[in-house]
Amino acid sequence: METLFIAVRSLIFMLGFVSLWAWIAVSVSRLDASLGILLPEWAPALGAVVMLAGAALALTCAGTFVVRGRGTPAPFDAPVKLVAAGPYRYVRNPMYIGGWLLLVGFGLFLSSSAMLLFALIWLVPAHLFVILYEEPTLRHKFGASYESYCRSVPRWGLTVLRRRRATAASD
Repeated sequence: METLFIAVRSLIFMLGFVSLWAWIAVSVSRLDASLGILLPEWAPALGAVVMLAGAALALTCAGTFVVRGRGTPAPFDAPVKLVAAGPYRYVRNPMYIGGWLLLVGFGLFLSSSAMLLFALIWLVPAHLFVILYEEPTLRHKFGASYESYCRSVPRWGLTVLRRRRATAASD
């Protein structure tokens, strides 16, 4: 029953975050005419695929938080256990990547160059939030286990790519 309650909270918080970012993205789409950048006619189809991929990743992350971490994606109701499973085995911040893919996909789906520009700009505050708030908070909360996790899993890049580069460099 506790897991169900955490899952419901997680869905509510995620809907709130998605609604906020969608509202902001739609608001900036009004700037499309002033940018004068036209996207190709296949952009909406690609956008639908990218949005689905982002949603699948974000939902997988939220599910992992609920089941493994016993918490939600919201910073004020965060997991009580360190989550290093699922997508978190490969990258420390897959939830942000999923959210970013949702924004990019939404921009492509609506053929909005302003929304795509907003998605690029969104990366800066997301990165700053991670390094200035999230990482220090997790270091304090989980100590040595989080430090070990940080050494073995990259913040944004895929572990597989990092291992390939390390292997190629040692050859």
